[in-house]
Amino acid sequence: MADSRLTSVLRPQLVHDEYADDTPREACGVFGVFAPGQPVAHLTYLGLYALQHRGQESAGMAVSDGEALTVAKEMGLVSNVFDDRTLTALSGDLAIGHTRYSTTGSSTWRNAQPVYRGVDHVEFALGHNGNLVNTEALAREAGMLPGTVTSDTDLMAELLTTALLARPDLEAGEAFEVALADVLPRLRGAFSLVFADCERVIGVRDPNGFRPLCLGRLDGGWVLASESPALDVIGAHFVRELEPGEVVIIDRTGCRSLHPFDPIEVDPRLCLFEFVYFARPDSVLYGQSVHHARVRMGEALAKQAPVEADLVMGVPESGIPAAEGYARGSGIDFGHGLVKNRYIGRTFIAPTQALRSSAVRMKFNPLRDNIEGQRLVVVDDSIVRGTTTRSMVRMLRDAGAKEVHLRVSSPPYRWPCFYGMDTGSRGELLAANLTVDEIREYLDVDTLNYLTLDRLLEATGAAGAGFCSACLTGSYPIEIPVNLAKQMLELPDDSSAPEGAMPVLVHDLEGGLPVEDAARLFDRT
Repeated sequence: MADSRLTSVLRPQLVHDEYADDTPREACGVFGVFAPGQPVAHLTYLGLYALQHRGQESAGMAVSDGEALTVAKEMGLVSNVFDDRTLTALSGDLAIGHTRYSTTGSSTWRNAQPVYRGVDHVEFALGHNGNLVNTEALAREAGMLPGTVTSDTDLMAELLTTALLARPDLEAGEAFEVALADVLPRLRGAFSLVFADCERVIGVRDPNGFRPLCLGRLDGGWVLASESPALDVIGAHFVRELEPGEVVIIDRTGCRSLHPFDPIEVDPRLCLFEFVYFARPDSVLYGQSVHHARVRMGEALAKQAPVEADLVMGVPESGIPAAEGYARGSGIDFGHGLVKNRYIGRTFIAPTQALRSSAVRMKFNPLRDNIEGQRLVVVDDSIVRGTTTRSMVRMLRDAGAKEVHLRVSSPPYRWPCFYGMDTGSRGELLAANLTVDEIREYLDVDTLNYLTLDRLLEATGAAGAGFCSACLTGSYPIEIPVNLAKQMLELPDDSSAPEGAMPVLVHDLEGGLPVEDAARLFDRT
């Protein structure tokens, strides 16, 4: 095996409190840079910092000096994992980086990324945003026992290793491209990937383009990133979004593209929630400003669900652009009703109900002078479990709000996502179990309205470009297997599995289920 330099200091286990944040959770952010002569580790740090919102469990990077890869990864936020001393030691001409929120595979140091492999004449590192849906089938076909690999990303790296070992006759660069052409078409699900070997950076977007990935130009180099603000922060110029099914290879000869997937499988399905919630407002998706799209969502809500009120306020931060749009569309004054603590972490442990209630207070505090005696229109981007929303409404009423009218800039969130979002089972989703009127009663709001799907699509400015809206409609672009549990690859007593994790029963179904049949199973996951 090729020698790698893998660094770690501490491996703390993060404990996430469901009560502190019940918003949808993204899978990851990825970044890659090829810039000989520039401080690529520092550029990667800045890029990851701009992508921190996409994953807060762990962060890492792999840097090549042309002879070997050095991989540094750790649990925690980007600013906790890296400092000037660490970055200065990571010298090289190219790098990839990753921020993680776990979907397949527990939140442990072992599953932090980039994932590293070294075989004979080739070594590489891999960062992944998304989630495979045929993980178990691939592992079974490859004869991998539970615990051999512990995440879908780890599995991809192992499949590539096997493919590389099968071609010892090829030079490293050619062998890696041949291995990608063999492995990538076998993957099903969401995967925006960045690879680094000793001499090149590679970006991959799955045939559906579920997760974003864009290309930028830097003086003397190229950049790949999940979102365009990561390009802006390092002074790179946005070139374009990678096409669904495209592979971009960047080395000293320049930038070129491959298309290893069957053209029949290429069907653009960008996650609609990238526009609603996940992406930064200063991002560009499908050539559209995300901020302006969210303002248009609010304007559409004002037209769809008008109400007499004194003040329009947004739930910080993601609900504010839509609130601005609602105010503009309704003529009602826009103002702020809640102050958000921007420094709250995602590791608050709440063992009692009293402390769980305090978790929302840690995140928000009301501006009483703006709220007392007012009829409020409160605009939020989505409601998933409803725990935070319910506590927030109670907070507004305690601060003296006369009326609370809740407006949501997306349709009811009724179905789990299996393409890179961690939303739990249907039993955890408020709108999957209650009618809109029952949700209104549960949240204790005077009126409740959700933006319709057609208006949401129109507000993106790219309605015909192709979207996945499975979490809103239950219509999944790729069939979902019965067994798709988070710890499906891990042993019950594996040190990487969380305490109390249950073994996963292996089924003998080769394919997935139609959505009508799958619906009956999701409540049992």
